[in-house]
Amino acid sequence: MFSSKRSKVIATGAAAVAIATVTACGSSTSSTASTNGSSAAPAAGSSSSSAAPTASSSPAGGFGSGSGSNARSGPAAGGSVGTITSVSSSGFTLTTATGEKVTVKEASSTTYEKGTSTATSAAVTTGEPVLVLGATDNTTITATQIIVQPPATSGSNPGGKTIGYTQGTQGSTEKVGTIPSDYTQGSGTLASGTTAAKATEAALAAYPGGIVDRVVELGNGDYEVHNIGVNWPHHIFVNQDFQVIGADD
Repeated sequence: MFSSKRSKVIATGAAAVAIATVTACGSSTSSTASTNGSSAAPAAGSSSSSAAPTASSSPAGGFGSGSGSNARSGPAAGGSVGTITSVSSSGFTLTTATGEKVTVKEASSTTYEKGTSTATSAAVTTGEPVLVLGATDNTTITATQIIVQPPATSGSNPGGKTIGYTQGTQGSTEKVGTIPSDYTQGSGTLASGTTAAKATEAALAAYPGGIVDRVVELGNGDYEVHNIGVNWPHHIFVNQDFQVIGADD
């Protein structure tokens, strides 16, 4: 995964997303990510004591969602990686390696790094590579951490490469590496804080180009990282040592 001090994720002023039981896996697909959830939720941070959110009663497919996604009530811990393409007074836009546009909102509690050094918001400039971690709502991330020029990773993926989203194009059904034997879509609990940040970081390092909109802790202690904005992979599996072990549609 990307290597720096950012495993020390700092919570926003609001309480972090609580670990919550995940239910129902939909099968909806659409040309936008607007069905993934709309109610507010705190950004990724340290361990939380807030109440668990109620899972959505409707499918949370979203664009490039393939066979569906774990339902949730609102934004959850995730992130994205790409290049800063525009900057405003309230945040910036990044473009992923597959061409997806991600809106990043900055807050007073957002922390910044440049490489492995602590930085300020001044580090956010057009053309810079960036890793963003925070509360993800479809293609919008309320940033907990912004890492400009993230250090290169020594990790590798177990096979395959990200396939960008194209409306009306069928995604791959490829399965690579190890898929946890007890995994079924809709199982597990939403992860938050440092755990979700590390899993997101590992998944994005192995398969850049998408947007992680939640991390699910499975019964065996591994993690399913849900990836939208791509045709493949939608599910990236990360072990307890935060190494990517498998991926599928």
